[in-house]
Amino acid sequence: MRIFAHPAQAAHHPAHEFHNGALTPYAEVPARLATILAALGPVETPADAGLAPILAVHDAAYCDALQAVPALWRAAGRAGEAIPYAFPIVRRRSLTPSRVDALLGAHAMDSVTPITDDTWSAAYWSSQAALAATAAVLGGDRAAFALSRPPGHHAGRDYCGGYCHLNHAAVAAQAARDAGIARVAILDIDYHHGNGTQDIFWDRGDVFYASIHADPATDFPFYWGHADETGADAGEGATCNLPLPHGTSLAAFRAAQGSALEAIARFDPGLLVVSFGADTWEGDPISRFALTTAGYRLLARDIAGCGWPTVIVMEGGYAVDALGANVASFLAGF
Repeated sequence: MRIFAHPAQAAHHPAHEFHNGALTPYAEVPARLATILAALGPVETPADAGLAPILAVHDAAYCDALQAVPALWRAAGRAGEAIPYAFPIVRRRSLTPSRVDALLGAHAMDSVTPITDDTWSAAYWSSQAALAATAAVLGGDRAAFALSRPPGHHAGRDYCGGYCHLNHAAVAAQAARDAGIARVAILDIDYHHGNGTQDIFWDRGDVFYASIHADPATDFPFYWGHADETGADAGEGATCNLPLPHGTSLAAFRAAQGSALEAIARFDPGLLVVSFGADTWEGDPISRFALTTAGYRLLARDIAGCGWPTVIVMEGGYAVDALGANVASFLAGF
């Protein structure tokens, strides 16, 4: 299997996030990338497909803000990473704020997703890795892996959150559509619901989104991912959410994944994008499922057995010491 990653993805390295009422060490560390690279075979550097495929998914003003915020933050006399604190949740208007705090809040859903001088480059090349993996699969490969870091599935069209700035799985899915694949499915098997991916394709019938995740009644992102969310307008029925309780083991997760794969089979996609998060592992520090390293191979075999050309995009997973083995196990299933 071809694997794509870029060295710039390691440069994004905030020191802190604001979580549980205090500044805490940032959990989405560059070591995540290093430990996965160490566990895998040869990795290819993706070609630069440019900004256009990203703008096919993300708002241009949002992409501009991601690039502008670090300099504006420093110009305001601030040190460290840029973290928002005010969010326009009521009667959100289309404005172009001059103060960096307002610009941040207009394009963020939380305070755990800082922006630094290296954020844009790291996110940009993570999307390029996803585009390269998509090109490989469209070119005839059975499957390809984008080692995207920072992750992407919480990022919406014009907002960041959950350690995510650009939505690499959505960029890959849209690129496949633009290449002529009539129907694309996304299977999200990260511990947390991919609210950004759901938002982007919510009212579209050409991209099916299925997610298996921790129940948002108890876990981030809280406001998305409930079982009754099924899409709207042309996308009615093209969203499938399967929330699960704390302590979910392999058997229950595999059964839920089987239901998701059956729904995807009815949609009959020409290509599958898998948002893979290893934060479902039993020892993950911020999650509460009980999957094992060996279990990831079984989950991947079930997906591969469906026969769809598959682009695999890396999402979460924060038990750094175990992350390489978990990712390698999943890829081995293909």
